[in-house]
Amino acid sequence: MSENTEVVVLGGGYGGVKAANRLARRAGVSVTLVNPRPDFVERIRLHQLVTGSDDAVESFGKVLGRNVRLVVDTATLIAPAERRVSLAGGTTLAYDHLVYAVGSGACAPGVPGAAEFAHAVADLDAARRLRSALAETPATAPVTVVGAGLTGLETAAELAETGRHVTLVCGGVLGPSLHARGRRSVARRLAALGVRVLEGAGTRVTEVTRDAVRLDDGRDVPGAVTVWTAGFGVPDLAAHSGLTTDAHGRLVTDATLTSVDDDRIVAAGDAGVITGRPFRMSCQAAVQLGTGAADTVLRRIAGKSPAPVRPLFAGQCLSLGREEGVTQFSYLDDRVNALHLSGRPAAGVKEIVCRSTLRQLVSGARKAGSRAVRDDTPDPRRNVPA
Repeated sequence: MSENTEVVVLGGGYGGVKAANRLARRAGVSVTLVNPRPDFVERIRLHQLVTGSDDAVESFGKVLGRNVRLVVDTATLIAPAERRVSLAGGTTLAYDHLVYAVGSGACAPGVPGAAEFAHAVADLDAARRLRSALAETPATAPVTVVGAGLTGLETAAELAETGRHVTLVCGGVLGPSLHARGRRSVARRLAALGVRVLEGAGTRVTEVTRDAVRLDDGRDVPGAVTVWTAGFGVPDLAAHSGLTTDAHGRLVTDATLTSVDDDRIVAAGDAGVITGRPFRMSCQAAVQLGTGAADTVLRRIAGKSPAPVRPLFAGQCLSLGREEGVTQFSYLDDRVNALHLSGRPAAGVKEIVCRSTLRQLVSGARKAGSRAVRDDTPDPRRNVPA
């Protein structure tokens, strides 16, 4: 390539880091990654941060190659016609191609009192606040976890293993993404940890107060601390920028991860959705979509047509405390099957998955360079005052 190509990656999660490192390996491609914080967050370990068994943070210097420029800031607006991104710090970044990888976080519950009294685990700051709240709460005080997806299950088990008195309010089925056999293994482990599980009809939360949650069957469940894990949401950046989004705010793309509005914008991770083929929000999907997004950009730079992205899935791994877990196997299209692993072996599998995912990013960083260079100073070649 005779001319330099500027690629901006918005978001430094699993998908964004994977895409940035892959792009930075190509000569003639300059990559800038924009992320609100100066460190990489291992979201799949945030429930461990709550109890202190892991800090869930790694240096970007470890997971980003030195050829990737890191800008610690938040994108506030994308202007596709001008190919510019405005940042909260007051500058703009010009791009030839944009990777939209802003990820997901806790969604607004829409339940009276939840925003005021409930804690989340979906991002680093929320998990740290929850840890502080628990530290200020007597160990014998009851804790309520709302939501029985993987995050809720892992959080409830992690807390119970430390001796907390935990009630898990499912609002429906326990572990809805799991096979019935996998659910039974989860239920047995939670029972062994002393977790009180409320599932089925009547367990939807209708109100959260300072010291309880109210269910739609009229029951009040006491809890000195309430943890809300029911559902995830994405930033409104795409919608605010006039790009086509789905009902959940995710950037709508074709099978090559390209925005249906602009072939210079591709999505990676939780914040994008392929038309008619949504993927479950997960680290497993994000790392594959990050690779796919980078490949789509690189093929366009080379003047070639990008290929459809087809992530393949192996299953769902969850830790149920530090000692046991459940591994739910699936078909390649992410439909679960009856095969599952439980107990200590499954806990080992989950830990292997966490470590190998990080190793993937570290390996990508080495291929793109040995370290990242943090840049808080505007570069006159790439940053223009807003």
